[in-house]
Amino acid sequence: MAVEIAKITSKGQMTIPKAIRDAARLGEGDLVVVEIDQGRVTLRKVERPDDAWLESVAATLEEWNSPEDEAAWRDL
Repeated sequence: MAVEIAKITSKGQMTIPKAIRDAARLGEGDLVVVEIDQGRVTLRKVERPDDAWLESVAATLEEWNSPEDEAAWRDL
């Protein structure tokens, strides 16, 4: 397990050390989830689903994409 120390700035920001970024495969523009559990802060990379998976899911949602559905759900 890699361990590094990072300093929090006055704005609450920190730089994730390079060794940790490399080990977690974090790069510019990546999103991370920040969780806290019993005082322990965890960062986890948000994995983007691949395009094929997104297309397959989108195809199953088409049945909900009609003018009637839009009218039924509009005021909720």
